[in-house]
Amino acid sequence: MIRKLNLENILFLDIETVPETQYFSDLDETKQALWEHKSKYQRKDDETAEEFYDHAGIWAEFGKIVCISVGYFKISDNLRTFRTTSFFGDETKILVDFKNLLNTHFNQAKHLLCGHNGKEFDFPFIARRMIINDIELPEKLNLFGKKPWEVPHLDTLELWKFGDYKTYTSLKLLTSVLGIPSPKDDIDGSEVYRVFYEENEIDRIVTYCEKDTIAVAQIFLRLRGDAILKNDEIIHI
Repeated sequence: MIRKLNLENILFLDIETVPETQYFSDLDETKQALWEHKSKYQRKDDETAEEFYDHAGIWAEFGKIVCISVGYFKISDNLRTFRTTSFFGDETKILVDFKNLLNTHFNQAKHLLCGHNGKEFDFPFIARRMIINDIELPEKLNLFGKKPWEVPHLDTLELWKFGDYKTYTSLKLLTSVLGIPSPKDDIDGSEVYRVFYEENEIDRIVTYCEKDTIAVAQIFLRLRGDAILKNDEIIHI
């Protein structure tokens, strides 16, 4: 089925998130108590909520988005290019700019969003943060009332599972087994908190996020049986 999809109708994406504040102590008492309760079953027995706080970015209620990278194919006269761009900085601006991209260029029924574990993480995280920031959901993220087959989302993790819902395969592992150049040549997800809050190097996070977006597209190409992208086919804009 995925071979029948028009690559130019798919927006590939990845997001990077961090805790909403740098330190647990920056939260008010109510939010601290809520975090302690939320993280109770994820923490080790001897680990405090404060010690575990650098993991808060994986929950939309306690985290925020610092980068959304997107990529899309352009095919003309059998020449293929993959164009990537990123939204970063203030979270509200990131979300508004991303929403404007969807509403302007990816708003038709034929258009699809694609991420790795996007259905479980990226897509709902973006939607929740939009609602928290009082931003009306774009149609591509508004799933209320939609039947499963009407949801305009693709997920390379789901495609790789082939119906096996017991397993999780990371982006790094999947690129390795499929012979795709690894996007992890600088930082990984566990380091985004430190790079953002302690080193203030958003450019490194943007580069990391864009490489993950490219990796998602490469995986999708392999799953279709297409040749992966060469470096000269990738354009950063």
